[in-house]
Amino acid sequence: MSDLRELYQQVILDHNKTPHNFRELKGANRASEGHNPLCGDHITLYLNLKDDRIEDIAFQGSGCAISKASASLMTSALKGKTREEAETLFGKFHDLVTADLDTSPDTDSLGKLAVFAGVREFPIRVKCATLAWHTLQAALNGADRPVTTE
Repeated sequence: MSDLRELYQQVILDHNKTPHNFRELKGANRASEGHNPLCGDHITLYLNLKDDRIEDIAFQGSGCAISKASASLMTSALKGKTREEAETLFGKFHDLVTADLDTSPDTDSLGKLAVFAGVREFPIRVKCATLAWHTLQAALNGADRPVTTE
């Protein structure tokens, strides 16, 4: 179990250091901002949504390693997915990071996102891990107000 935890930590640190899809998406037809005032995380998420499918997705911003890694892994997982698939994945991810400690979360269907299973042990970090996901929902819904975790 210790080796697995170290591997998870390494994946999060790697995605923090070299995040995937960390750029402004020129020609994006959806965008949303998110902010976690408690940790100082700030993200702008860009989507190119066509026929209810995420053709491209990117983000910019600053924040803690968990927040940045979550946005990086999320954008990688969602490219090419439909809105419905994205919303389903949001639900699974949210369940993963908010599940009771005495339950065994479903990690099989989450792929690399399963590295965030340990976040539930640190409730204050759940907002860091979910900021990008809530910002995604705002972008998908065309919300014109920034998302906040407070």
